[in-house]
Amino acid sequence: MDTHPSSQQPDIQDLQQQEIHLRDYIRLIFKRKTTVLTFLFITFFLVVIKTYTTTPLYTASTQVLIEKNYGSSNIERGSVYTSWDPDFLSTQFELIRSTNVTRRVVKQLKLDTTYRHFFFTEEQEGLFSFLSTFKEGTKEFIKGLLSSENEEQGIKSGAYAGLPVSSEPRTDADIIASIIGANLSIKPVVNTKTVIISYSDKNPAMASMVTNAIIQAYMDEILEIKLATSSYSLQWMTSKAAEERKKLEDSERALQKYMRDNDLVTVENKLAVYPQRLGEFSSQLSKAQAEQKEYESLYAQIKNLGENYKHIETISVFAKNTVLQNLREKVFTAEQKLKDLSKKYGYKHPVMINAKAEHALLLKEKKFEIERIIESTRNAYEMAQSRESNLKQLLASTKNEMLNINERFTQYSIMKREVDMNRVLYDALTSSIKTANVTEQSQDVKVWVIRKADLPEAPSKPNKKRSLTLGLILGVFGGIGLAFFIEYLDNTVKDGKDIEQRFGLTILGTVEEIQEKGTNIETFLRDQPLSPLAENYRLIRSALLLSSPDHPPRSILLTSMSPKEGKTVTTCNLARVLAQNDKKVLIIDCDMRRPRTHSLFNLPNSNGLSNYLAGNTTKGLIRHIPGEPISLITSGTIPPNPAELLQSNRMQQLMKEMLKIYDFVLLDSPPVQRVTDSLTLGTLVDGVVVVTRSGKTTYDMLESGLKKMFDLRTPILGIVLNGLVKSKKDSGYYGYYEYYNKE
Repeated sequence: MDTHPSSQQPDIQDLQQQEIHLRDYIRLIFKRKTTVLTFLFITFFLVVIKTYTTTPLYTASTQVLIEKNYGSSNIERGSVYTSWDPDFLSTQFELIRSTNVTRRVVKQLKLDTTYRHFFFTEEQEGLFSFLSTFKEGTKEFIKGLLSSENEEQGIKSGAYAGLPVSSEPRTDADIIASIIGANLSIKPVVNTKTVIISYSDKNPAMASMVTNAIIQAYMDEILEIKLATSSYSLQWMTSKAAEERKKLEDSERALQKYMRDNDLVTVENKLAVYPQRLGEFSSQLSKAQAEQKEYESLYAQIKNLGENYKHIETISVFAKNTVLQNLREKVFTAEQKLKDLSKKYGYKHPVMINAKAEHALLLKEKKFEIERIIESTRNAYEMAQSRESNLKQLLASTKNEMLNINERFTQYSIMKREVDMNRVLYDALTSSIKTANVTEQSQDVKVWVIRKADLPEAPSKPNKKRSLTLGLILGVFGGIGLAFFIEYLDNTVKDGKDIEQRFGLTILGTVEEIQEKGTNIETFLRDQPLSPLAENYRLIRSALLLSSPDHPPRSILLTSMSPKEGKTVTTCNLARVLAQNDKKVLIIDCDMRRPRTHSLFNLPNSNGLSNYLAGNTTKGLIRHIPGEPISLITSGTIPPNPAELLQSNRMQQLMKEMLKIYDFVLLDSPPVQRVTDSLTLGTLVDGVVVVTRSGKTTYDMLESGLKKMFDLRTPILGIVLNGLVKSKKDSGYYGYYEYYNKE
C-alpha cells in the first residue's frame, strides 16, 4: 500500500471541499432565513386552516373477491383451460367506477329523493343552479354563433336535421352519481385476487350504506351486460340460422332439379360402369382388328390362287377342315378302287361306270366344300370388317357419353358441395344456439363479498397529525428550495471565492456592511480606527502592498462597474489606512462627471484637476485634509470633454510630479461601464483596484468591464468586495487574514 502523503492529498482535498460546500449551503439558508421562515409560516398556517376547517369524512370499506369465471367458457371450449388476463382487474375497477353502477346505487338507495339532503345544501343548490344557468346560456350563445356562421357560409339548416343533440340539464341523480364516483376508492390487495372498495362521506351511515350498495350494483351490472350480450348473440345467431336454413333448402331443391333434368339418379353407378365398358370395347376392338387382319390375309391368299384348288387345299384352313379331310380320303379310296377295278373291268363296264360316277361325285363334293370354305372365309372377313367398324362406333359413342356424364357430374359435385357447406354451417349455428341457451344465465365474473362495510367509528379525513406534519415538512423544505431558487436567480456578486473561480483574480479583501443605525461609513473609519471595519481595510492594505512582486504599487486607480458600489468611500478609507504608517498619500478625484470626493471632506470644488488639465491654473491645486494625514486634488469644474483631458500630456506630467512628492497616489475614477475614463487612466498607474458590491454588482457587468481592461492590458491588482454581511465575512481565505490579524 502506498503511504506517501501525496497519494492521500486528493482525498483530503475532496473532503475539505465537500465540507466547504455544506457550510456554504448552511450559510445560504441562514442568509435567506427570512424567506425560509416566511414560506414555512405561510404554508403551515394554510395547512392548519385547511385541516381545521375541512369537513370530516368517514370512510367505509368492504373486501371483495373478484375473479374470472371459466365455467361457461369451458362448455364452449369443450375442455378446461384458463388464461392470464393482465387487464381483467383494471377493467373491473373501471366498471365499478362507471356511471351505470353509481346510477344504480342512486336508484337502489333512493339517494335523489329520500336522502337528497345528504348531498345538497342550499349553497350547493344555488351553485348547481348557477352552473346550470351558465351552461345553458353558453350553449345558446354558441348555438347562435354557429347558426350565424352557417347562414353566412350558405349552409342549409336542413343538412343537420335529425341529429341527436341533447341540451337537457343534469338531473340530481346524475350529480349524485358523479359525487359517489369521485369519492369512491378501489385498491387491489397485493398477491391476491381481492380488492378493497372504499367510499367516503360526511355521514358514516351513508358511507357504509353506499359501500355495500356499490357491490350489489356492480354484480347487477355485470349480469345485465352478460344478459344483453347473450341476448344479442342469440338474436343474431337465430336470424343467421334462418338465413342459412333457407340457403340450405334452396340449394337442395336446385340439386334435386338438376339431377332430375339431367337423369343423374344413378350418376355415381354410371360413372363406375362407363370406364369398364370403355375398357371392354377397347379390348374387343383390338381383337376384332386382329381377327380382321387375319381373315384379310387368308382371303387375299385364296384370291391369289384363283381356282387352283390343288394349291388351295394346302392352306391351313382347308387342310385342317375335317369334312374336306374325309372327302379327300374318300376320293383317295375311290381312286384306289378305280385302279383296282380297271384291272378287272373295262371303262364301259357298269362297275367301272359306277365307280367313276362315285369318284366324280366325290370330286364334286370336294370342290363344293372348297368353294363353301372360300365363301365362308370371305363372309368371315366381311363380318370382321363390320364388327371392327361397329366396335369403333361404340367406343367413340362411349367416350362421348363419358365426357358428357363427367361434365354433368362436375356441376353436380359443385351443387352438392354447396349443399354440404350450407348444411354444416346451419348445423354449427344450431349447435351454438343450443350452447348459448345453456350458458345464458351464467356470469363471466365471480364476485364474493369477503367482508361487508361496517359503520366507521372515526373520521378518515382529515388526519390532523399527518397533515400538520406534512405541512411542517413542506414548509421547511419548500422554504429551503425557494431560498436556493432565489439564490440561483441572483446573479450578483456574493463572495470572493466565486470571483476567484470565475475570473482568476485576487480578492484583496472584503468590507462589512455596517449594521448599526445612525453610523456613516464615510466617517466611521476616522472615528473608530480600531473597529472591525478598520481591520477590513488594513487587510486590504496588506494584500495591496503584497500584490506586486518587485515593489508595492504607488499609483493606484480605484474604479467600479456601476455607480453606488462604494468606490469613492473605499478610496478615502484606503487612503486613511495607507497614511497610518507615516506615509504621504494623495487622492486625485478623476471623476469629472459626477465628482463626490470633495463632499466627503467638506472641501470646495471650484479649482481642481479639470482646471489644471485645461491650463487655467496651477496654484492651489493640492488641498490638505484637516485633521487627517492625506491630501486631495478635487475634480474641479465639470468640463465638456473629460476623456480628452485625462488623455492629455499634462495628466501624465501631473502623475510624475505627484509620485515624486507622495508615497501613494490614489485615483478615484468613474465606473467602467459608463465611460472610458477609467480605461484611459489605467495606463498611467501601477495597477487598478476594482470595487464591487455584494448583492448589486452582477457577474455579467463584472465580466464585461474586466474584458475591456484585459483588452487594453490594464494591470489589475485585485478586487475589493464591498457591502458584505457579517455571516459571510470570514468565508474563504480572506477570512484567514482577519483571523491572522487578530492573533
